[in-house]
Amino acid sequence: MRRRSFLRHVSHSLAVPGVLGAMGFRMPGPNSLTSLLRMAADTDRVLVMIFLEGGNDGLNTVIPLDQLSALNKVRPHVIMPDNKLLNLSDADVAFHPSFDGLKSLYDENRFQVIQNVGYPQQNYSHFRSTDIWMSASDSNELVNSGWTGRFLSDSYPGYPESFPNDDMTDPLSIEIGYGSSLLFQGPQSSMSMVISDPDFFYDLIENEEREVPDTPAGEKLKYVRLIAKQSQQYGQVVKAAAAKVKSQATYPQTYIAQQLKIVSQLIAGGLRTPLYLVRMGGFDTHDAQVEGSDHTQGEHASLLKDLNDGIMAFMKDLEMQGTDDKVVGQTFSEFGRRIVSNASLGTDHGAAAPMFFFGNAVMGGVTGTNPSISSNAKYDDNLEWEFDFRQIYASVLEQWLGASSVQDVLFRDFETVSIIGEREKTLAAQPQEGRGLLVYPNPLNGRATIRVDAVTEAVAIDLIDISGKHIESIYRGNISQDQQISWETYRLPPGKYFVTVRGQKTRRVFPVMKVGY
Repeated sequence: MRRRSFLRHVSHSLAVPGVLGAMGFRMPGPNSLTSLLRMAADTDRVLVMIFLEGGNDGLNTVIPLDQLSALNKVRPHVIMPDNKLLNLSDADVAFHPSFDGLKSLYDENRFQVIQNVGYPQQNYSHFRSTDIWMSASDSNELVNSGWTGRFLSDSYPGYPESFPNDDMTDPLSIEIGYGSSLLFQGPQSSMSMVISDPDFFYDLIENEEREVPDTPAGEKLKYVRLIAKQSQQYGQVVKAAAAKVKSQATYPQTYIAQQLKIVSQLIAGGLRTPLYLVRMGGFDTHDAQVEGSDHTQGEHASLLKDLNDGIMAFMKDLEMQGTDDKVVGQTFSEFGRRIVSNASLGTDHGAAAPMFFFGNAVMGGVTGTNPSISSNAKYDDNLEWEFDFRQIYASVLEQWLGASSVQDVLFRDFETVSIIGEREKTLAAQPQEGRGLLVYPNPLNGRATIRVDAVTEAVAIDLIDISGKHIESIYRGNISQDQQISWETYRLPPGKYFVTVRGQKTRRVFPVMKVGY
């Protein structure tokens, strides 16, 4: 990371201008600074990204009701029948019939549609456009790192050499699929742990080996699998987290649902991984997107049904596990489809399309305007983008993940849109002393009060100095409700310190100063 970017991130996380700077704090050494930085930046929030591989047809997923006349003329091969659409009460759009569950989330203000997301100079190649979305690059530039990889690299300096460590024992990101994606590629190394598929995950946590042929080739395959397991340095941590979850909600036996089941299990097991990526293929619907006799059926309807059912099971499981307030989900796809349908009951590569966000913290509703469809649209015509996809990334970084500098992650600033509710946005923007830990008076004058918000585990409250040396054990035990702890500091030598709260899942830090005996 560039030194300038690093210092800017530190100043946000530890509120240096407002607290440390006013007190005359010098920055601690690299090792202790990294430790304190991670404690301060840890928000316990999770973003789950669902990649709809192939290019989802947004016009058949979120149907603009005021454009139905034109759509029936230019999309006769795939258009949904009006009487089958799921109309939204407060917007001039309707959902595909397969989105019945997600409509219920929408009605509860836990599902948000962002219309017409794309980028300038659309590239219609699956591979290149996927790289653009994952790297957050301009369409005419090549960037070999991902936007979340850069975010994680900024947030966790020293990775991978100094990780895992006592302050962050868990994977920084997890993706389910074959091979590490560009999304989690940092400037120096990949920032993710890869779980190749659900079967691999259950082999890992159950210590089972899939059968191999009793041949020399089978022995080699067995050896390769063994090396793959050994190479997962976080395997034991993941296994321990998964083992803590004894029951889950019922999930469909689909690939997307089983991936989301793993994600929920790991979150419920206490894994502090902030970012997950799951994948769902099949959206390249050039033909047989719909059935000729019934446009509500076909490949696209099945895909949307699997997505709907998978997300609904995931949300129910999060509620069952008590983790629903800390998780936000989003979908993205490399592009949408053309306005005009083709003669094969399908659609071809297009441009802008809607993105979806879901979760308790999401504002809900429809953001953006309905696309304008001409009844004289030609085959090469495409939807114009209203929101650059990097605006959406910037919004998530600021409003949910609490990023200190979007410019460092996305290379420049982007205008944001409202995705996360006002309370959650406020919490994300606060320095850590506003998140569950306060020490006053500060500077210390002999007797102080430590105010700690309730946590669901036993914690240790300690005092460490600016070099990271342990000075005093202040408290050990449970804090099941908001608590105020009296702390005598009469004998504490003058100096600059940090009060820390640590548990298996809890990391909080507050800078304090003692000015005299």
